[in-house]
This record gives sequence, structure tokens and C-alpha cells, in this order.
Amino acid sequence: MKEIKHFINGEYVSSSKGKTFEDRNPANGELIALVHEGGQEEVDRAVAAARAALEGEWGRMPVERRMALLHKVADGINARFDEFLEAECLDTGKPKSMASHIDIPRGAANFKVFADLVRNVPTESFIMDTPDGAGAINYAVRKPRGVIGVVAPWNLPLLLMTWKVGPALACGNTVVVKPSEETPHTAALLGEVMNDAGVPAGVYNVVHGFGPGSAGEYLTRHPGVNGITFTGETSTGEAIMKAAAGGVRPVSLELGGKNAAIVFADADMNKAIEGTMRSVFANCGQVCLGTERVYVERPIFDEFVQRLKQGAEQLKMGWWQDDDVSFGPLISRTHQDKVLSYYEKARAEGATIVTGGGKPEMPGELSEGNWVQPTIWTGLSDDSVVIREEIFGPCCHIRPFDTEEEAIALANDTPYGLAAALWTENLTRAHRVAAAMDVGLCWVNSWFLRDLRTPFGGSKQSGIGREGGVHGLEFYAELSNVCIKL
Repeated sequence: MKEIKHFINGEYVSSSKGKTFEDRNPANGELIALVHEGGQEEVDRAVAAARAALEGEWGRMPVERRMALLHKVADGINARFDEFLEAECLDTGKPKSMASHIDIPRGAANFKVFADLVRNVPTESFIMDTPDGAGAINYAVRKPRGVIGVVAPWNLPLLLMTWKVGPALACGNTVVVKPSEETPHTAALLGEVMNDAGVPAGVYNVVHGFGPGSAGEYLTRHPGVNGITFTGETSTGEAIMKAAAGGVRPVSLELGGKNAAIVFADADMNKAIEGTMRSVFANCGQVCLGTERVYVERPIFDEFVQRLKQGAEQLKMGWWQDDDVSFGPLISRTHQDKVLSYYEKARAEGATIVTGGGKPEMPGELSEGNWVQPTIWTGLSDDSVVIREEIFGPCCHIRPFDTEEEAIALANDTPYGLAAALWTENLTRAHRVAAAMDVGLCWVNSWFLRDLRTPFGGSKQSGIGREGGVHGLEFYAELSNVCIKL
């Protein structure tokens, strides 16, 4: 049986107490590997290694040399593309059509993009007058924050982990990564790439485990960690904020969402259907930016519902290796139970089930997997549990609206504020409504179109801070002011 070990100080190491947990294929429940579970000892070793690297060669390394190494890391991922693809798909069950176009390429690109960014971002300087007339010069120096704790999610494991590790290393920090217990493969595999690229030992460390009472809690509470970045559920983010309060350490949190799409009657119907299909059903609905609430202007409501239904029923489930598969399983049996419980709540609350609403019949081994049907509802009240709470599955509720003001109010009526999508061919309306959305990111006539130079993050209960472009430097680097009296 394959074992997935911790990666600490440039080496793969076993858990000191010999504890392991199972990594299973979501598509059929097959045991893929045994994963070593880390505790306080492993976290202590990883943080100590990261601190030593920060104070050693990595901390003294010229910027150009550091950037060259990060480019080699990206090239190393691409050189082993098929290995990373298989590891990611085995852990998540997602179709290779998605992982090969998004997860792995973006996971590699995150190192190059942020390396190039840090190389070229200036700091500010000012000349000031002084009473003696000689003046003074002030200028800013950007310094690494220190050891960064990275707690990564399971839905886009490599992409979202390197989205944090890339800028952290580019700014000169070192990292200790705690990947999701559901998806340990690619974080561990990246250790080999780091070594091959020549990244000094201790710069990149991985400790596997769970949250409370395990590696996640020990990492976020560790006094040697200077900042914590996390993507995941809002409740976990709250726990991390409490842990980070000890030592007054900063956090960068991208949390839950209950994202809305607004489709106006003047929208290009083909664009709106194609975009909403992806935003609702991509990655089996397990995307933090995905759409679970769809508001459609009444004149086109019936047509939109019917066409989205047709699209959902054409999705093909199956093995990740199959070229024509477009829909994978949920990540775990626990998550399957959660999503199916919302399917039952929708039924109990009187929803009209347009399509789906349960478990599909899967052939052979796939019958043991964590499958659910792509699901569309109509007819629920705005205070329904299904409308208010994040489900994180392949489902949405579609509701008609009559005025622009009503649509804005409905979309913003949520404690979350991560993303929204607008569909309209009216340019003035697009600008007006987008500005009124209480979200960190609003797409117009598109979805999941990301320029990595732009700010990314959530408002309200969807997070704290912004990453991407120069905005992430506010977390991954600290500014010191130097004042020189002339």
C-alpha cells in the first residue's frame, strides 16, 4: 500500500507515533494510500525547519536567484504534468478535462506569475522638508513576513495551495502547508519538485493531518508561525482567527459563499446558459465561487429554466480518465451525506424539482462512489434553508424577478459576499449593477475568468484580505519605512 509522508526540511518523514489515515478514491471508494498523520512533534519540526531556512541561505538569497528557482518549480510541475494530473484526479475524482486545463496549469503558473510580480513591484519614497532646510528622504523596504502557515482546501488542491505558496515564497517567506486530509497527494509530490529545482531544505514543508486536535490546530496555534492563510468553510476560518489572536498574527481568509447570478432579459441566452452551467456544475459544484442562487428576469424565466435543465441532463458521469466525462463525484461520503441532506430539505420545503434531486444509479465499481445528481429547483421561498445556507454541491435554485432593484436586493440578501455573475448586453446596466453587488468579485457575461494581477477575496462572512497582484503583498510582506536625514 502506498504511503504519503510528511515533507519536512527537504525529506519525506513518517509520523513519530506511526499514526496514519486512509485516502480513498471518491469515484469508487477504493483505498488509494495511507497518509501519515502529523501531531505537535511534526509541526514543531516543520516550523523549526522553516525558521532555519528563513535565517539561512533562503533569507540571504538575491531576489533574481529566488525568482529563477520559482520558475524552475513551475517548469518542474509541467515536466511531471501527467503525475500531478493523476494524483489530483485520484484524490478528487474530477474529470481530467477540468484538471488538465485548470488545476495543474494554474498550479504551475502561480509560481511564475508571482515571481515576476515581486521582481517588478516598486515601493514608495518621499522627500520631506525639515526645519533646518536640509530635508529628509523616506523610502519603504518590503520584507518577508516570516514563516507562513498555509491551510489548503480539497476542491482545487494544487491550484489553491500554490496560489498561497507561490506569493509567499516569492516574497521571501518560508511555508508549512497543511493540505486537506481528503487531498494529500499533490502537496506531497510538490516536495520532490522543490528538491529537484534546488529550493533549499526547509523552505517548503508539508504536514498532513486533520483540524482540531491534529496538524491543523497545532499549526495555526504555533507561536513560531508569523501569518496564516486559509481557504475553506467560514466556521473553520473563525476558529483560525481565534488561534491567530495568540501572538497577534495576521490572517488571510477566503471563506464560504452563497453566490448569486442575475440574468436580465436582454442577456445573450447562449452565453448565460453556458456560463451558468459551468458556475453551477463545474467540479460537481465544489467551487467556492460557484453559483447556488440564480435570479432570472421574468420574461425569459421559463426558457432559461428549461435550457439549464437540458444542459444538466446532458452532463456525463464516470471515470476521470474518460475523455467524454464532464461530471465527477463529491469529495467524500461525509460531503455526499451533507449535500443529499439539502436535497431532502428542498423536497420537504416544497421545492419544484426541475431535475435531479438524489443519487444516480452508477454501474459497477462506481456504485460505491460519492455521486449525486446535478439538481435544479424552483419555487422555494427566499427564507428557505436551501436558499440561505451554503451547500457546496451541484445544485441551484432559480427564481424570477421583475425589476433591477429587486434583483440587486435578492442577490445581496445573504451573510456571504464572495462572488456574483451578471448576464446582460446593456453596458450601462452592467456597470451600475456590478457596482451594487456586495461581493469581492463580480463577473459580467463570464465566470471564473481570472487575471492573477487583480484583487481576489470575499466580503462579509466570505473572508478577510485580498490576494492577487500587488494586493497579496500586504499579507505576505511587511513594509518598513527608512527615514534618512540629509
